[in-house]
Amino acid sequence: MFIYHTLLINLITGGESLEETINGCYGMPTIGEKFPKLIVQTTAGRLKLPEHFKGKWFVLFSHPADFTPVCTTEFVAFQKRYKDFKKLNCELIGLSIDQVFSHIKWKEWIKDNLKVKIEFPIIADDMGDVACELGMIHPEKGNNTVRAVFVVDPKGIIRAIIYYPQEVGRNMDEILRLVKALQTADKGYATPANWPNNELVKDEVIIPPASDEKTAAKRPKEYDCFDWWLCHKKLKK
Repeated sequence: MFIYHTLLINLITGGESLEETINGCYGMPTIGEKFPKLIVQTTAGRLKLPEHFKGKWFVLFSHPADFTPVCTTEFVAFQKRYKDFKKLNCELIGLSIDQVFSHIKWKEWIKDNLKVKIEFPIIADDMGDVACELGMIHPEKGNNTVRAVFVVDPKGIIRAIIYYPQEVGRNMDEILRLVKALQTADKGYATPANWPNNELVKDEVIIPPASDEKTAAKRPKEYDCFDWWLCHKKLKK
């Protein structure tokens, strides 16, 4: 509804056309950019992002609506892994185009009926401003948010973005794995497919390829390699 509210204002004031309004809303930040500075209303009060999570990783995820079946299963799944995220110095924050009282009542329902207390905040983006800013609304999928995931590092940099359609619930273990993999990348390594359960190197990490002939010649002597450009090693715990 917020799109039509914005359009009405624009028409009255002689502002943007429908096409301009839609195109402006469906832009999105990209990996490697600074997370935009936002002031958001949440179930924990008004928060400044990314400042509120300064020095921490955080996962911001959108859901289409409160009191919906798939979203309810997702919130339970995120909460059951919340301690695992916190062990990685990573916080969670949800979002949907609902008012804060809806979020509060939904959290109460989940606690009373499913015996799970949701401990992380939920953004009440009732006018859709945040969803618009972050490109969470895709025109061919309606006016509510798709299932977007933004992984942001302690410096406020967007490190990963994932989109799921409304009809498909997310894999929270994959999101947890993604945070672990990004933190491993910050140590100078890459992670292989399905890490830490890769078919070739198991839980080991990939050494960045050599950038000169001298280093390439030394690689097989220093690491386990299939060739000088595909070397791997086990991380120290």
